[in-house]
Amino acid sequence: MTNTNILHLQLDSWEYVNRQLIKKAISEFSHELILKPVTVENKVSGNRYSITTDDLQYVYHFEAKIFMLDHWFVDADSISKTDENDNEILLDALQFITEFKSKLGIPDEFLATYLEEITSTLSGAAYKYTNEEFSAAELALQSFQEIEHAMTEGHPCFVANNGRIGFTINDYHSYAPETNKPFNIFWIAAHKKYATYTAIESFEYKSLLENELGPFKIAAFKQEIENNHCNVDDYILMPVHPWQWTNKVVHVFAADIAQKNIILVGQSEDKFSAQQSIRTLFNISNPHKLYTKTALSILNMGFMRGLSPYYMQSTPPITQWITDLLENDSYLNANGFTMLGEVATVGYHNHYYEVLGKTNPHNKMLSALWRESPFTKIASNQRVLTMAALLHVDAKENSLVAGLIKASPYNATTWVKHYLKAYLAPLLHCFYKYEFVFMPHGENLILVLENHTPTYALMKDITEEVIVFNKEMELPKHVDRLYTETSDKMKVLSIFTDVFDCFFRFLGQQLDSYANLSEDRFWKLVADCIYEYQEEFPEFKDKYERYDLFVDEFDRCCLNRLQLGNTKQMLNLADPIESLKLVGTLENPIAKFKKRTIISNTISAFS
Repeated sequence: MTNTNILHLQLDSWEYVNRQLIKKAISEFSHELILKPVTVENKVSGNRYSITTDDLQYVYHFEAKIFMLDHWFVDADSISKTDENDNEILLDALQFITEFKSKLGIPDEFLATYLEEITSTLSGAAYKYTNEEFSAAELALQSFQEIEHAMTEGHPCFVANNGRIGFTINDYHSYAPETNKPFNIFWIAAHKKYATYTAIESFEYKSLLENELGPFKIAAFKQEIENNHCNVDDYILMPVHPWQWTNKVVHVFAADIAQKNIILVGQSEDKFSAQQSIRTLFNISNPHKLYTKTALSILNMGFMRGLSPYYMQSTPPITQWITDLLENDSYLNANGFTMLGEVATVGYHNHYYEVLGKTNPHNKMLSALWRESPFTKIASNQRVLTMAALLHVDAKENSLVAGLIKASPYNATTWVKHYLKAYLAPLLHCFYKYEFVFMPHGENLILVLENHTPTYALMKDITEEVIVFNKEMELPKHVDRLYTETSDKMKVLSIFTDVFDCFFRFLGQQLDSYANLSEDRFWKLVADCIYEYQEEFPEFKDKYERYDLFVDEFDRCCLNRLQLGNTKQMLNLADPIESLKLVGTLENPIAKFKKRTIISNTISAFS
């Protein structure tokens, strides 16, 4: 019997993805000072290194070039593994993890879970490798969703970044972003005793349902409620991911279903497609309609991917607050930077499990939110793509960002200037003027392009990942949960970590390796962008000194150490900043571009 669902699990693809994952593991674990490679040979193209397993039985050899921010760019083809007798051994990523278990510091109780996430990451990588449709240059010219579903890397820092523990192989093919199988969303009627709908002013319940479902589908759903001998006015309609209904809701909420607090009323007419953020669903039937984001209780990259009904009640107020705050900001308006608002939510309180506390995964199993579509934010001559695409490299080592630059009317320097103006400049403005930060990694940003060149950026996932540091800012009810008190050093570290280390570290290397723009030149452009902003807003001079982006070094924030320490919940969500693991420092690539103020000895009063 042939199972077409496992055709990607063939020896050649398996060997390829194992080598690629070991490459990434060596790079990121070395970057975080978990592994400490020893120099074996100095070469012009990059030194040759070795690392020895915990039991001293095996040695891995590889060539690598070390870029700024201690970024190890490992040559995958150069990696070899030998035993004590110098016999070459087949590369195996799972063995790699267990061979370095002590150095990696994985607690025994989490090792199996981490290995399962590694296995799932490998399996997904094998599927992507086997089914790669476009070269990087071709992909650069494709549509928003073609690019979205062709992403192969996941989070650039995390080694185990596609765990999805809970999916069967059939689930994977039905709901993973890379398989791109559109599906219908399930809808339930949830009793108002336990369900709450919250929205910004322009998205009241009836109008949102009419926009998302249409009158005929709404009527059919209401009829289903009446067929169950229940009063329509007692219920709120809410979407549920099909996997979540089948695997969680029918079991965990069985009592609610029996008591008709929850009624399954049908499916959406529209088809939806999973995005890189796997619980975020894009409406491919009507792209201008809202995204739907649903709870999806699979374990993925250090967290169970639920949605809290408690946080859902504060999501629209946060959207409204950010919108009101920024809509009259002339700089952001001119720049084009804006948010994809999370305009409405619905959450169901799991009343049987509430005694376990609000952060318990069982209390995050039945919620959803609606987010604006990027197609409502662009003109007819513009297109959009995930910023994660700028780090995409195809199986033949071709770069998408190089393809975009080549297709554009600009050289690499000018193209990068446009990109930094669209992405970095508004982040600086939000930090220095308002003292709040986002989580601006690649998957959280959508770039708007004209002539294959970034024009402005759209920020998403704003309500879960915004942090406000400004204690002078008056925050309304619900929004006040965003405020975090911390040191000045930790405030500016948010930019150093999320922007410099978690994105620019990779982009600078790619531009150097594939786009004929030296890494040093890239960081000079970053420095220029910062100074251009600072010169435009001299009124924040004190803040530029207080939160100095040109310091010689900054703390090294180690994301993999978080996941290795507890792969089931790598952060204390009640205090995420205090959960961070900081080990050593990184040299700041833009420190050398700091402008030194020359203080004249001449006293102006006597000149």
